[in-house]
Amino acid sequence: MDLHQLRLLRELDERGSLAAVARALHVSASAVSQQLTALQRRVEVPLTERRGRTLVLTGAGQALARAAVDVSVAMRSAEQAVSQYLQDPRAAVSLCAFNSAGLTYFGPLLQDLSGDGSPRLICYDQDVGQEDFPALTADYDLVIAHRLEHSTPWPETTTVLPLVREPLDVAMSDRHRLANAPSVSIADLIDEEWVSVHDGFPLMHALQAIAVHSGQPLNVTHRINEFFIAAAIVSAGPAIALMPRHTAAPPSGSGIVLKPIHDLPLARRVDILCQPEALHRTAVLQVIAALRRTSFSSGGSGAAGLAEEADSAE
Repeated sequence: MDLHQLRLLRELDERGSLAAVARALHVSASAVSQQLTALQRRVEVPLTERRGRTLVLTGAGQALARAAVDVSVAMRSAEQAVSQYLQDPRAAVSLCAFNSAGLTYFGPLLQDLSGDGSPRLICYDQDVGQEDFPALTADYDLVIAHRLEHSTPWPETTTVLPLVREPLDVAMSDRHRLANAPSVSIADLIDEEWVSVHDGFPLMHALQAIAVHSGQPLNVTHRINEFFIAAAIVSAGPAIALMPRHTAAPPSGSGIVLKPIHDLPLARRVDILCQPEALHRTAVLQVIAALRRTSFSSGGSGAAGLAEEADSAE
């Protein structure tokens, strides 16, 4: 049954006439009559009857009017529950991130949001291909995703909040022949062994761009998605890898150095993805604000470096 029609029936029971209902709701008496006629079609017994020139409720109509009061109370309770959910700053917020972003952000975020009145953050990691990140917004309130600069934008149906822009460098052992160079060129990399990500993952397009500019396929000897496993391989031998400058930067003393490619600048965008309705929740907005604070702080591994590139992401 239509809630508006039930309200009109209740108003008729309380006010006693169509004219009184129409005046109270600032509509015409004929409009009220049409809505009550539509409600009558949903019920098998008469809800109203004529007593002289006045339309009054039957016993069935009075019973439905009393039930309409309960419906109105239940709807108001439901609306208040939704309002409280949207405005509750301590509500749970699920946050999903790709691995290196999780390493960068989760620790500082949990510390930042540990005080009274803060959202309850629930963290997840997902290692997926670039095209699969938007679908994760159906399962998580917020998704930290990455894509290569100049690659296909995220779908228009997904809300995108830019977080940072991060350059991609070539990682190599500090014993590598190019380790002392301030930067490298595509020509320097033609004959090198590479650690590549698996097909479909965001950095694959950057590796393909290097191959296109070099005029020949890369000599890929290892396929590793996890940057820190790739770093272990790079530090142990001659292979090189493409790595984000900040979120996956090898720690000092790891035996790895990062070199920019001066004739092919590469970068990735790190964005927050969500469904539009998520931004109506106070707790979600607090987590987004904390994410941005983390990007501009030195609280987490790589966070300070990410901040250096954030201005160009806005």
